[in-house]
Amino acid sequence: MSNGVNERFDFSAALPRVEDLTRAHFIAIGGSGMSGIARLMRARGVEVSGSDNAESAAVDKLRSEGIAVTIGNRAENIDPLPDGTVVVVSSAITEDNPELIEARRRGLNVLHRAQGLAIVLAGRAGLAVAGANGKTTTSGMATTALRALGRDPSFATGAEIAGIGANSGVGTGAEFVVEADESDGSFVVYHPKIAIVTSVKDDHFDFYGTTDNLVAAYRRFALTVAADGLLVCCADDPGSADLGRWAAEQGRRVVTYGTSPEADVRFERPVEDGWSVRADLRISGGEVLNLQLNVPGFHNLENASGVVAALVFGLEVAPSDAVAAMASFRGTSRRVELKGEAGGVRVVDDYSHNQGKLAALVRTGRQLRGSGRLVVVFQPHLYSRTRDQAIGMAEALDGADVAVLMDVYGAREQPMDGVSSDLIAQAMRRPCTRTHSAQETVDLVVATVRPGDLLITVGAGDVTKLAPRILERLQG
Repeated sequence: MSNGVNERFDFSAALPRVEDLTRAHFIAIGGSGMSGIARLMRARGVEVSGSDNAESAAVDKLRSEGIAVTIGNRAENIDPLPDGTVVVVSSAITEDNPELIEARRRGLNVLHRAQGLAIVLAGRAGLAVAGANGKTTTSGMATTALRALGRDPSFATGAEIAGIGANSGVGTGAEFVVEADESDGSFVVYHPKIAIVTSVKDDHFDFYGTTDNLVAAYRRFALTVAADGLLVCCADDPGSADLGRWAAEQGRRVVTYGTSPEADVRFERPVEDGWSVRADLRISGGEVLNLQLNVPGFHNLENASGVVAALVFGLEVAPSDAVAAMASFRGTSRRVELKGEAGGVRVVDDYSHNQGKLAALVRTGRQLRGSGRLVVVFQPHLYSRTRDQAIGMAEALDGADVAVLMDVYGAREQPMDGVSSDLIAQAMRRPCTRTHSAQETVDLVVATVRPGDLLITVGAGDVTKLAPRILERLQG
């Protein structure tokens, strides 16, 4: 079991300035996060190349933008790179990757993807969003709101932002919004002016091992916020609230948000209206403002309150302007994303993969289902997470009218003895159906759904590929 220390990368090491870089090479450049960082570097004048395992739409797009991409990971891909090239990888790239082996043999500077992003962020007023739940949506909200305010931020988030059509971009403004991933400890490299922590919950125990290690990592992250900066914590989440109290004891400036009476930014009397939500927003006991969002789910009122807190207390935006800017947000890819409707069935796709996100999604789905049923197809992500969160996932799925459980998507993990989706099924109070292949799942769903139903495909694996297939079958 890991101790929460990343032995492969030194996250305390000094990083080169982007102005001093001439070449950067990305291994597995086709991934959404890696491609975004590659574009940001290229926009800052760095020559960029990369490799990926297979042709894809993402690779085609990179090439159309002038970035050279080679298919296949081979040592010879490193040969033409000049001395001084930085090689950027994610934690998913193992040490036996032939390009990584050759890069290390040549003594090239190998950086984690977060370090690559930190190089581009340096010198900007960074707004970093961390937390187990909601960081992609919250960082998308912050980016959209800043654009609505005319600030034109740079940004790097975990999914495409609706209305922008990208998950990264270089703006002319002073601000830079970044989604700070805690899964491998790399979120300590950004040193932002403002940080929002949506939640601190047990997750990624394949890396952290224990709750104590996880909490210690968030404390290190909190201390990376600029001394004259701001930490924004969710008063409704025990872990985030505890982090805020601890940071305040260290002399850091902290503001809170949520429904708690003690929150500095508090939303009250929430109302759901179809695919939108609204609430009264009270800022530090001052005037009450109307917060209107064009996305569903009470949890998004919480996310938006955190962004308002960051804008008002961190960037000195007028409260009324900050609240008005939130209405411009239209969502992000794979976050309650409506993929289409066929045969009277609405099909939604979502990235939720831990127990908290799944519970929030099911609550939102129950509100959106109308007179039909909520049908949830869930693909658990990681064996370790399934082992640790099976009961919580089962409790969340019990809220669906029909639940379909696919096999675990292992991603970076190998199968574990005794760990499968059956752990979730056995913990559920309501019956569910287990499937063992994509085709079996599509066949079952098409035979099960009926007009008026809301179908949600859920998970961080390849379950996202099912929605188009299901819609095609239903159209037939």
